[in-house]
Parts: sequence; structure tokens; C-alpha cells
Amino acid sequence: MRDHPSDARTVVITGASGGIGRACAVAFAERGDRLALIARGRAGLDGAVREAEQAGAAKAIAIEADVADPDAVEAAAQRAEDELGPIDVWVNDAFASIFAPFTEIDPEEFRRVTEVAYLGYVYGTGSALSRMLPRNHGTVVQVGSAIAYRGIPLQSAYSGAKHALQGWHEALRCELLASGTRVRTTMVQMPAVNTPQFDWVRSRLPEQAQPVPPIYQPEVAARAVLHAADHPRRREYWVGGSTVATLLANAVAPGLLDRYLARTGFASQQSGEPRRADAPDNLFRPVDTAEDHGSHGRFDDRARARSRQQQAAHGLGALADGVRRAAGWVIPGLRTALPGFASRMPGPQTPQEPERSV
Repeated sequence: MRDHPSDARTVVITGASGGIGRACAVAFAERGDRLALIARGRAGLDGAVREAEQAGAAKAIAIEADVADPDAVEAAAQRAEDELGPIDVWVNDAFASIFAPFTEIDPEEFRRVTEVAYLGYVYGTGSALSRMLPRNHGTVVQVGSAIAYRGIPLQSAYSGAKHALQGWHEALRCELLASGTRVRTTMVQMPAVNTPQFDWVRSRLPEQAQPVPPIYQPEVAARAVLHAADHPRRREYWVGGSTVATLLANAVAPGLLDRYLARTGFASQQSGEPRRADAPDNLFRPVDTAEDHGSHGRFDDRARARSRQQQAAHGLGALADGVRRAAGWVIPGLRTALPGFASRMPGPQTPQEPERSV
């Protein structure tokens, strides 16, 4: 058992039984944090707790809850505080989707994706803020996607939910900035990630679903979430060169990207292997209730364990933070030591936060 730092945090993670959420649990556990892990599948949650404890978590608890139920989310938040202490970080990562053309998606299916992938984040953030704002302390990290800006075919429900999430996050961030609170919310836009979701997502495709290459391991995403929780003043982070390229292309030539995805988006999301007609899906019921599927999907042989873009962005961010801290130390000293220096310096100004880190 390692010695835990005195500044260990209480961290809540939704969608923690698999994929990015589970990798996040391990990443925060390695810091010695206290973890409340929320998901629907009991076996997956128990596996996540075991991994977190082995990684060094001060304490980890499993909470079975459906984030589409606001009362269940509120109860989970209260239990987290009762057992672990005041919430410092809340990570929204719960996932639900369906792979199918829009015309083949039923209204109830579309509603369900929206309730989990959008409203689940809203409910989680609401429960977190009701506790953080009175304390003037805390961070909410929204796990987003390049799809928050660039919708893709066969994922219309998920694209719509992520676009809604992006617009809501921007509005909320403005409100928090206007209030002067020290509570922060930030968003991390992810690339394609090797998670179990492609084995348990509801699908009407003729072939097995797959992420659009290049594919990254969930630990890459988890490192980005951990960094965002540590540096929440940025409005958002982009993870992976493919995310950067996609979002820049969409900003410059969205019409051309429409045509490109119309030609390539159907084949690139299918593996070439026939889809099992009896394959289980987790849209309305979890598939990891009795069996733990872990954090990785079936694409380990194709997934990247590192992102050079991420390493460069984090390094540049650390350099910028260092420069700001140095300026904060040097300028007051110069004002004191050099006569007339203060009169030549402009008045105090509020530094402008960068719009996004890539």
C-alpha cells in the first residue's frame, strides 16, 4: 500500500465500468485519489474498483446508477460525499449510441442516446455544481469527442448529443466566468478510442462496427482527462492529431468534409467482418452485469499508446504556465526595485484564457 498524498481528491467518474471511464479511474487512482465509480454493470464496476485499488487509490467505491435518471445521479453524488468527502472533480463519461442510418433509428432509441450522452452529463454536472458552488471549489470535466463539432454518418443520434453537449458546455462556462466563481468546467474532445463499446453498441450495420482510424488506447484519453482536471482554466482540449485535423478541416471547409464522409464514412466504420445477429447491446440494459469486459476493446493490435500531439500540447501548456508564474514573481519585484518602473508599466489586466489547447 502506497502512502497517499495529503492533497488527495475526491473524484466521481461516470461510465467507469469500461473504456475511457475505467482508464480514468486507474489514472486518478495512481495519484492516490478517492474514487466514486458510477455505471450500470455490476461486474464491470467491481473490476474497475479492483484495478483502482491496485493502482493506489486511497479508496474506491462502486455505485450502480443510470445517468439518464436525475434522481439516481443525485443519490450517487450524495453517497460519494457521505463515504469519501466533498467532491473535488466530477468526470462525465457515460456512453450510449446506435450505429444505423437515421431513417432506421426508432424514436425511443434516439431518445435513449440523447438522455445518456447529453442529459446524463447535464444531470451529473448539476449535482456536482450544487455542491461545488457553495464551497467555491471544484472542477467538472466533460469527455467529448471530435463528433461534438463534426457529425458523421451512421452516428446521427450520438453526433446530435455531442453537439448539444458542446453548446451547453459553452453556455455554462460563460455563466461560471460571469459569476466569478473558482469552480471550473472544461471539455476534452477525443479521437477514436479502442473501447469495448464497439462490441456492445446497438447496431444495424451489416458488418461489425469499428472506430474510424487512427485508433488510440483509452489510457491516452485518460491522461488527457487527468491533465484537464489539473488545468481546468482551458475551455477545452483536443486529443490526437486526427482530432486536430478533423476540427480544423471542418472549420475551413465543412462542405468538402461532408462529401468526403459521404464517400468514406460508411466503410470506415465497419470492420469487414459480418455482424452477429444475436450480439447483445447495452442501449437499455448493461452487458457487463455478470461479465467484466475491461477498458480495452478488440483493437489492441491497431491502437496507439501515445499521442505526440498530446505530449506537445501538454508541454507547451506547462511552459505557458511557467512563464505566467515567472511574470507574477518578477514584475512585482521590478516595480519595487526600479524607481519609475511602475509608472511605465500598464495597469493590471485580466489575462485572457486561450480558446482551446491543441
